[in-house]
Parts: sequence; C-alpha cells; structure tokens
Amino acid sequence: MSKKHRILVVDDEESITYLVKTELEDLPEFEVDTVLSGSDAINLIQAKVYDVVLLDVKMPRISGVEVLKHIKEHAPATQVIMLTNIVDVKTAIETTKLGAYDFVSKPYETAELVATVRRALEHKQLLIEKEVNQLARPVELIGECQIFKDIVNKAIKLASSEAFVLIQGASGTGKELFARLVHQQSMRKNQAFIAVNCAAMPDQLLESELFGHEKGSFTSAIKTKQGLVEVADGGTLFLDEVGDISITTQPKLLRFLETGEFRRVGGTNTRTVDVRVVSATNKNLQEEVKENRFREDLLYRLNVVSLRLPNLKERKEDIPLLVESFLARKTKTKHLSPEALKVLMTYDWPGNVRELEHIIEGAIALSHADVVEPKDLWMNVALSAAPPQSAALSELPQAETLVTIEDLEKLHIERTLKHLHWNRVKTAKALGITPKTLYLKIKRYNIQVPRWDSPE
Repeated sequence: MSKKHRILVVDDEESITYLVKTELEDLPEFEVDTVLSGSDAINLIQAKVYDVVLLDVKMPRISGVEVLKHIKEHAPATQVIMLTNIVDVKTAIETTKLGAYDFVSKPYETAELVATVRRALEHKQLLIEKEVNQLARPVELIGECQIFKDIVNKAIKLASSEAFVLIQGASGTGKELFARLVHQQSMRKNQAFIAVNCAAMPDQLLESELFGHEKGSFTSAIKTKQGLVEVADGGTLFLDEVGDISITTQPKLLRFLETGEFRRVGGTNTRTVDVRVVSATNKNLQEEVKENRFREDLLYRLNVVSLRLPNLKERKEDIPLLVESFLARKTKTKHLSPEALKVLMTYDWPGNVRELEHIIEGAIALSHADVVEPKDLWMNVALSAAPPQSAALSELPQAETLVTIEDLEKLHIERTLKHLHWNRVKTAKALGITPKTLYLKIKRYNIQVPRWDSPE
C-alpha cells in the first residue's frame, strides 16, 4: 500500500486554506485537513498524527508561534512549515530557531510549496531512521532444506496482505529475520520497521516506549516523548517476545490493535495511527491463556495468520551452510574439520541458530590454526569432543530409557551454568536467550544456583 502523508493547513483566511487543500489534494500522496484558528489546530494535533503542518504566523487569539511551540513539545516529529507575508519574514526566520522546518512567503508558487512539503517529509524520514537506528538492509535467510523453504515461501505469500502476523518459534530460530522479511515483502516496505523487545522492559517503560508519554507524567519524564507506534505510523511494528507482556499492559495493547487508537502515558487525548503489527513469541500462548497469563482475545487479535519456525534440529542439513556463512563474516582463512562438523551435526541445539553462531564465533577466537577442531567448540557452551547428546544422556539416571525435552533442557542449562562459573549473563548469551528468560527457566526447573553467584 502507498501511505498518504497527512497534512494540516492552519490559516485564519478560509480562502487560503481552501486553495492549499485543493492544490495539495490534486496530488495522490497527500491527505489534507484544514482549520481556521490556533485553538482548533491544537485540538486536532492532539487527536491525530500529522506528517507536516502548514502554519500561518499571524492569527488572532492563538498565534502560529504558540501553535508551533505546542507542536514541538507534544508532536516533535511533525514538521512545521510557516506561512508568512513578506513583511513577516523576520518573524518566520525566528520560528526556525523554535523548531520550524522552513517557511514559505505569501503569495507563494504552488510548485515551491509542494517542493517544500516534500523536503520536510524527507527530513522527517531521516529523523526517524536516526532515532530508531533502522538502516535498510536485506534480510539474509540461509537454508535449502524443504521445511525451511516452505516457511519462507509462506512468509512471502502472507506479506502482501494487511493481516497481523504471529511468528512462533523457540529462541534463536530467527523470528526477527522473518518479521523483517514480511515487512520488506509488503506494501509498507518503504515505511519504518520498528522492533520492540517486550521482554526487556518493565511495564511502565514498555507502555512509555510504545505509546509515548507527556512531560511530567512520571519522575523522569522531563519532556514529551513520541511513542514507537507513532514512529511506525504507515509501517510495521514488530513486538518481539509478546508473550512476556504483563497482564496489566495487555488490555492497552489490545485496544490499540483493535482501533489503532492510543493515549500517551499521562495524556488525555486519543491519537490514531496506521501500523501493521507483526509479533513473535517463544512461548505456547495457548498454554499461557489456560494459565491466565495471557488474554485470549489478545491472542486471537495477534494470531490472524501465523508462522511456526522450525528448530535447528529439524533442519540439520542446513548447518554446513550456516557455518560457512558465520565463518565468512568473521574470517577468510578458517574452516571446520570434518570431525568438528560431525560434532555440530549430532548436537541437539537447544539454542538453535543463535547458539550455532555463538559457538562458531567462540571457535574462531579459540582455535590457533586455520582448521577448527572439536576441542575448539568448547567456547560458550559445555561441549565435549564426543557427541554432546550422548554426553548429556549419560548424566541422566541409568534406569531412564526415555527422557523429555524438559529434562534435557534442564541438564543443558545446569551444565552451561557450571561451565561458566554460574555467570548468568554469559550463560544466557551462550544459550542464545535473554537473561530474563534464563532466570525464568532456573525458577521453572528449580535449578539450585549458589548464593554467591553474581548475575554479572
């Protein structure tokens, strides 16, 4: 889809607002609202998100300068172009110091006005890219096995719709890469892709990051901040680890998903944006619903269409390709011995592709020759030269002939914690999960961690 840019024209002369609206709406990329006073402008700006405001400098009661100050405080990403008479040029120049993007003198040429609006839109896009550090880059998905190619083709197919997508898969399977693929194959590909790690932030911070906050709404809110939903307007919002959102924040997210409406923290005005939401989780959300940790209606809203990513152990034939890619990024000389590759091919990969990448990085640093041997694969995980699966199973009670995935995961976490001297940060990195996820797994499996353990 081609997003229309929202323009607001503010001028107390009705003939001016009518003329500007008519000229801009002759072009297909613009959607134009008009108001005749500063107070009406402020009310509308509090209710809607605009890309550009064309603002008359001199108006009765509330001047253009006062409206500009309000915009810069409450909607700082909105670009403001001042409309001014020749005699007011000095005042217009002063407004640029207050944050106006540019000014256009009356009477203006249509071509000049349109060109200025387009430059302002380009400037806004540059600010967005700088703020969220989102540089456009192609998605690199590595895999030739049929199960992987099928999921890639499904992602490309559903990308053309506007439906919300839920990506399900274990940690390290590449959920964000698939979210980026959906975005880059969609009609929104030229707009922002904004990723939010829901597991990395406490409730208030997550709500503030998503929806923004008003100045003074809490102790550290020293200025108004736009939320990422506003930055993503017209593009894609990626909610990573959406299953970790607390039950108190979930209703606010649900309302936003259903209506596109939200309020900033500490604010009273309802705003509206147009975003496509792609979410991801490593949890079984159906089970979370049964345990009353996740709202059923929120699950239905997120899971309009779904992608279930395969674990690395389901696509082991892709391991040589992945290893080759990871080696090529870091070194031009090193390669794996057949014995080292055999170890990787027989390992169970609880941390999936991310864990494989970390092991290769560690092996490059540890090996002293151009050939990476099995002994070099000890970096970051408690691997031995013998096939790791056998080593893990040998530590289980001999009477056991069948073990569960949970048993193996608990054992692997315990071994890695011990190997890394109970350092949780290093262990989480080695396992390809977040420290918060590691903490929850330690609690879940009742793993006894020494009291002297430090998370750092």
